[in-house]
Amino acid sequence: MAQFFHPATDDITLTGVLAALGDPVRLRIVRKLHCQKDGLSCHGATPCEGLAPSTLSHHFRILRESGVVRTSKVGVSHINVLRAEDLEMRFPGVLQTILGQSPEKDAAA
Repeated sequence: MAQFFHPATDDITLTGVLAALGDPVRLRIVRKLHCQKDGLSCHGATPCEGLAPSTLSHHFRILRESGVVRTSKVGVSHINVLRAEDLEMRFPGVLQTILGQSPEKDAAA
């Protein structure tokens, strides 16, 4: 069974998070995950059709190893959840800024 590497909250670096989110495909994945608190499968979080499975796997590995997402295996699917609380604890306001949201908008939703 595959073991996924997830950095501890204290080991998440701002450089790693910004590098991971600097790619437009990964940023779109994170936007989709932000809207789905229960997480999404890799296929469900795919931001566009036509991505090769190996490319999608690469993007999720970068997001996971930077500490942006947590991946767990459920049956045959890999479910990805945005580590929003960990990122907020480590770098307050950064995720909302990157996603273009203000805390006031989140509170009103």
